[in-house]
Amino acid sequence: MTRRRTVLAGALGAAALTAFGPAARASAKVCRGPLILVGGSLADDNTEIYGEIVRRAGGPTARIGVLTAASIPPSQDPDAGSPDAVNSQTNGQYYADLLRSHGAGDAVWIPVDLDRVAAADDPAVAALAASCTGFFFGGGDQFRYVTTLLHGDAHTDTLVLAAIRRRHRAGAVVAGSSAGAQIQQGADMVTGGESYEALRDGARPGYFDDPNTSGYWPAGGFGFLTSGLIDTHFSAYGRLGRAVQLAADTGHDRVYGLDPNTALLVTDPGGRDERGHVLGTGGVNLLDLRDGVRWSHLTAGFGYTPATWRVRVPSTLHELRPNGPRQVAGSDDVFGDDAATALALALAGSRDADAVGRTRQQDPRFAVTLTKRPGFTAYTADGRTATAFGDLAVHIRQV
Repeated sequence: MTRRRTVLAGALGAAALTAFGPAARASAKVCRGPLILVGGSLADDNTEIYGEIVRRAGGPTARIGVLTAASIPPSQDPDAGSPDAVNSQTNGQYYADLLRSHGAGDAVWIPVDLDRVAAADDPAVAALAASCTGFFFGGGDQFRYVTTLLHGDAHTDTLVLAAIRRRHRAGAVVAGSSAGAQIQQGADMVTGGESYEALRDGARPGYFDDPNTSGYWPAGGFGFLTSGLIDTHFSAYGRLGRAVQLAADTGHDRVYGLDPNTALLVTDPGGRDERGHVLGTGGVNLLDLRDGVRWSHLTAGFGYTPATWRVRVPSTLHELRPNGPRQVAGSDDVFGDDAATALALALAGSRDADAVGRTRQQDPRFAVTLTKRPGFTAYTADGRTATAFGDLAVHIRQV
C-alpha cells in the first residue's frame, strides 16, 4: 500500500489533495432524498432527530423501512426467543415501534441479516423496500451491511439495495445511526480500530477481527455521501487520531466526526447544492486536511456547505472573547472518552494560544497539540463558556 501519508511531521499539502475535493465527485443534478446521519447512542426521546426522520418520510403517511443487518442475527444470539433477546429481528421491531411512536404512519422491518442473506435478492423483499418512503439503518457492525446488501468483491447492489437507491433518488430519506451512518459513505469506509493503534501502525485495508487494528474497506459503503469520510461516536470514543490517520492514509481531505445523539442532516447529497445541518445534543466534528489539520466542532443549528467549506453560525450563538484562565490543563489520556473534545473546548474558552494532550500509552507516546491560529473562532451562548469552535489547528507528533 503506497498511499499512506504521515500526519506526525507537519502540514499536508493542499495541492496534493485537489483530486479528492468535492468538485471531483460532483455528479449531474438529480432528485435525491436527504440523509440523516447519527453518531450513535440515539436516545429514544430525541424528538428532534426522530421527528426529522419521520417528517422527511411523510409523517402520518410515512412508511419507513427499518434495516438492522448490522446486528447479530438470531442464530448468534444466545437469548434468542426469550425476553432478553437482542438481535437483528428484535432490533428491527424495536426501531419500527419507536418510529411509529414518533409519528410515522407505518414502519416495517426489512428482513435481511446474516441468517437471511439470500433475502436481499428476493423480489418480494425488494418490493417491500420499494414501497417505503424512508429508511432507517440501525447500528452494530457496518461490515455486516457490506456482507448482506452488496455482492461480495463485485460490490454491486442486491435487489433490496437497488430498490432503496431508487427510492432515495426519488426523494426518500435515508437515515442511520452508528454503523447505519458509517455504511452510507463512499470509498475507504472505516471498519475498526482505535486512535493510538492507528497512529502507531497506520490504517490497513481490510476487515479485521482484532479491534485494535485500524482497518478500512477501500470499496467503501453505499456511497450516498461522498463529500467526506464518516466516523461515529467521535468525541465519546476519542476517535480524533483514528480519523486523522485514516484520512491521511487514504488521501481524503475531509472527515465528518459524528458525536452520540447528534445528527448531520444532509440535503442534496452529492449534488451542487449539498448542505449540512447539525441536529441533536453533541457536535459534528469537521476535520479539514487540505493544509495541515483543522478541527471544527459544530453544535445544533450550525450549517455547512461542503463545496465552499463555509460554516453558517446559528443566531443563538455569538463569537466568544476568551476570558478564561491561562494554562489550560493538558490531558494524559488524550484519546480517552471525551478527552480531546473537552480539552479543545477548554482551550477555546481560555486566553491560552495552545494546549497539549498526550496518550496514556507509551513506547511510542504521541502528543496532540491544539493551537489557535488565524481563522480560529470560538462560539458561546452565555458569553462565558465555549460550546463550539471553528478551525482549531491539530498537530500530532511522536514524543
